[in-house]
Amino acid sequence: MRKVGYALVHNKLVFISKKEIIWFNKFHQTITNKFRESIQGYAFISIWIFGFLTLTLYPLLSSLYYSVNKVTITGGEGIQFESVGFDNYVQIFTTDLDFVQYLQEFIGDIVIQLPIILIVSMLIAILLNQKIKLRGFFRSIYFLPVIIVSGPVINELLQQEAGSIPLIQELAVIETIENTLPGFLADPISNLFSQIIIILWFSGVQIVLFLAGLQKIDNEIYEAAQIDGASPWESFWKITLPSLRNIILVSAVYTVVMLATFSTNSIIKHIQTLMFDTSRGYGYSSALAWVYFLIVALLLGIVVLLIAYQKKPKTKKARRSI
Repeated sequence: MRKVGYALVHNKLVFISKKEIIWFNKFHQTITNKFRESIQGYAFISIWIFGFLTLTLYPLLSSLYYSVNKVTITGGEGIQFESVGFDNYVQIFTTDLDFVQYLQEFIGDIVIQLPIILIVSMLIAILLNQKIKLRGFFRSIYFLPVIIVSGPVINELLQQEAGSIPLIQELAVIETIENTLPGFLADPISNLFSQIIIILWFSGVQIVLFLAGLQKIDNEIYEAAQIDGASPWESFWKITLPSLRNIILVSAVYTVVMLATFSTNSIIKHIQTLMFDTSRGYGYSSALAWVYFLIVALLLGIVVLLIAYQKKPKTKKARRSI
């Protein structure tokens, strides 16, 4: 093999061939391109990393440290910490009866409102996906409340008892539910009817998600099913619903997080109130926030398991004919 060049390795000249030079140039160019792309990628996400470290991770770890301490704030000495171990967490389930009551109400609202929001959003998305006049206008109408309506506006509507439909009040639907059903069922169902307009406002993002999922389904599949004699109901159960499984999962997770963090949530208000309480303060409210976070994470895990888990049918092996 003819030597056409040399390289300095460990202070010694080493002759190299033409193939080795070509390979080295390609390797150097590949490494340079990858390094350049990596630098560009890190530059793009550096702002997000900085924001995550300063605005999310640091407050998260600080609240975890606060939760195992009694935090007092004085004008002269500033913030003082007194370690109390897990006493704050013990007090949550032994002395804070309001939190336990709010937690039961929140779980009841999730059980009742989550499937209704998903069903209503899916039905509206199916209607808006049809070929009707002013379809774009109606899509905008259903999504506008997500942009316009804020927490104070919804709080004002709830205080004025304007979250329900007048026909429900005229027919005394809520009173009938409270008189016939037990308390643990009557409370979330009556809240559902009394806040039906608010629930429709909560459905804007889910409607958009379902619309995106419906538009990805090929119409030829429905045409083939119609040729085979499938009814619209069978097409919905066999084609539409299985195709929207991932969208249902994303919408369910979004709905749980939205209901858990919205300003009308009683647990959020309870944590904010105790934050400025002189007897409990930041330490106890941080422990409350962590317990609430773990419960919401557990609920999200249950929702994901219920929606995403699908038992695969067992297939029998075909026997070979002799």
